[in-house]
Amino acid sequence: MAERFGGRHSPQSNRSEAGTPRPTHRPTRSAARRNLMFLAPLPLLLTAFGQGAIGMAVDLAALTLLLASAYLLSEGIKAEEAYEMRTVARRPAIPRKLFASVGTAAGVGLAAFSPTDMGLLAPLLLGGIAGVAHVMAFGPDPMRDKGIEGVDAHQSSRVARAVDEAERHLAAMKDAILRARDRKLEARVDRFQAIAREMFRKVESDPRDLVAARRYMGVYLLGAKDATVKFVDLWTTDRDTKARADYEALLDDLEANFTARTRTLLADDRTALDIEIEVLRERLEREGIHTDA
Repeated sequence: MAERFGGRHSPQSNRSEAGTPRPTHRPTRSAARRNLMFLAPLPLLLTAFGQGAIGMAVDLAALTLLLASAYLLSEGIKAEEAYEMRTVARRPAIPRKLFASVGTAAGVGLAAFSPTDMGLLAPLLLGGIAGVAHVMAFGPDPMRDKGIEGVDAHQSSRVARAVDEAERHLAAMKDAILRARDRKLEARVDRFQAIAREMFRKVESDPRDLVAARRYMGVYLLGAKDATVKFVDLWTTDRDTKARADYEALLDDLEANFTARTRTLLADDRTALDIEIEVLRERLEREGIHTDA
């Protein structure tokens, strides 16, 4: 059934949505080029079965390498986008995009290899060119940690684990609401997730806030995910308007609580900064250096 498009500037949009943060989810970059990497090797299926056993084995091996490299590339791009979205992040443990470049070079080299003349120069050259082009097209993996200079490694690891768990809850929540096939509900969930991620970024910038935010990032998000799954199960079988109203009210409550907690964390930081400034002024005055209030 067709649905009317709704958004912030739609005539029938909810005015209370104005001023709320936009969802932080961004479409995957290089999506067309990434998908092309899955399609480009497929002609090898045609050439593989039109030659002898050795040629068929070589082409199928090349196809497998190229498809595996395309999958590694896709996962590497996702890891890079997650890295860029975060204020504090460690570099990916596995350089997937680098491995994808090497796999692509090997796959192209195998595809160019001819069992009849057994020449290696052309396959090596074509493989090398393909590997370099792959790096130029998609870039390297993030190679160093971001935003953790001077931060205790144990604290940053705790924050990273907490944020990873919270992101899993948000991802499951998003996957569940997509089953409802309702754009308005999807937009409501996106808005809540944007508010929740504001808290994540705050905790990443100051790991000391994790204690105050852990219940929100763990228990509350787990409850939100479970409530979303149960609501969608009910909504897809019986369009219960009361259940929908209750679910939207739950999202309103969660947004208000997350927003209030994030503001409290920011206010605490401002109070701590004011105290540090006052202590510094007192020390300077004891040293005979007077500052303007």
